Amino acid sequence: MGIFDKLFGGGKKKVSKATVETRGMHMPDLNIPVDEKFTIHFKKNGGKFIYCDSFDEVSEALKNIIEENHWEEVPFFVMNPLLKDKFSKDNLRFTDRANESEIFFTTCEHLVAQNGSILVCSNQLKEKKLNELPDNVIVFATTSQLVSTIGEGLKTIKKKYRQVIPANITTIKHFQGTEENANDFLTYGSSTKHLYLLLMEDL
Repeated sequence: MGIFDKLFGGGKKKVSKATVETRGMHMPDLNIPVDEKFTIHFKKNGGKFIYCDSFDEVSEALKNIIEENHWEEVPFFVMNPLLKDKFSKDNLRFTDRANESEIFFTTCEHLVAQNGSILVCSNQLKEKKLNELPDNVIVFATTSQLVSTIGEGLKTIKKKYRQVIPANITTIKHFQGTEENANDFLTYGSSTKHLYLLLMEDL
């Protein structure tokens, strides 16, 4: 069963839309699987995600995003050379300068179900702050990067990079404004990004 099959039917326990919408954001977490919890919070943050079964589907989804936003002539700001190699056959234009692009194309460390945020660090951002990045962000991630909490994500990062723990660890949380997050005082002063998540199944 695919990771999101449970969300749209087939799971043993379903959480009604009314239950999700009537709960305050500071109420205790619903007792639901980590993938569903991430999806609920991610959408509340205003993010757009596209679930893909294969890399071919990721490439097709990326093509559709580019066409939808008329980004055919816009270079993608990329700091990860491995990402450039992975998408080298997708006819993308790349730039190493943030001020030359409207789009930041990146990977991440983890997807945090606790609040629907994207956990990143210096491996993705180098020394840049979020407000120095383009307003449009496309994140390529896999389902194995889902974690329950920020604390769990930080522990995994420390374990993965034992020799040199990455610096500049932060979360991208506030995306396109929605009715649900418009009055969230926690968004005040944050760097809002228009974010797409290309999520590929790898479990």
